[in-house]
Order: sequence, then structure tokens, then C-alpha cells
Amino acid sequence: MWVGGCFAGANSARGCRPGCITRSGCRRTAQTCANLLAQEVSLWTFLRHPGVEPTNNAAEQALRTVVLKRKISGPTRSMRGQQFVARGFSAMESCRRQGRDLRDWMEQALRAWLGAGPVPSLLPGG
Repeated sequence: MWVGGCFAGANSARGCRPGCITRSGCRRTAQTCANLLAQEVSLWTFLRHPGVEPTNNAAEQALRTVVLKRKISGPTRSMRGQQFVARGFSAMESCRRQGRDLRDWMEQALRAWLGAGPVPSLLPGG
């Protein structure tokens, strides 16, 4: 893809002519080129590593439930409420993806908070 005289998919030595970022004539296009070149390694990781997906569909799908529930029930009224909801949904989604029971994890977390057990992990295999 050509953006302001830069080929966004190539490395800067092959795909961009020297000085193309400054020759684009448009400040926004030049900044887009600079941002693409700065993120080049990250943008093309999926080509070098077969297990990496080229899209973020899994992340988008994970957020869909949260967004729909927030849309239906309305926003929280404080930063503390937002953090509580975000952490709750994060724990719920982590447990769901790992095939773990959220209720069991929450019970372990509560026991740990009361000082009656180890802190449970949400990391896979934890």
C-alpha cells in the first residue's frame, strides 16, 4: 500500500525513498508514514510467525459481550465503578477462555483477600 510516497509494507531501506516522509507535502500523510515505519516490525509479525493471527478478531469478539452489556445497562457513574466492571469482565473472560469456573476463582480470590488462602492466578495454567 502506498501512503504519501511510502510503501507501507516494505522495510524503510527497500520501500521508501530517502526523504519520502518529508516530500509527501501533507503533514498528516508524513506522520502516517512515520508511524507505519515505526511499527513495521509489529505490523508484519504474522508473516514471520505462523501461530500469530493477522487480525484482532478474537480480541474484538471478547469485547463484544462487555460492550453490549454496557450499552444495555448504561455506563458506571465513577472511575471506581468503571475499574470494578472492567476487572470483573476481565476475570470472566479469562476464566471462560481457560475453561475455568468463574465462581470457583472468585471464591478463591475472596478467601485470599480474607487471608485464608493463596491468591489465585488468571494466567493460563495458573
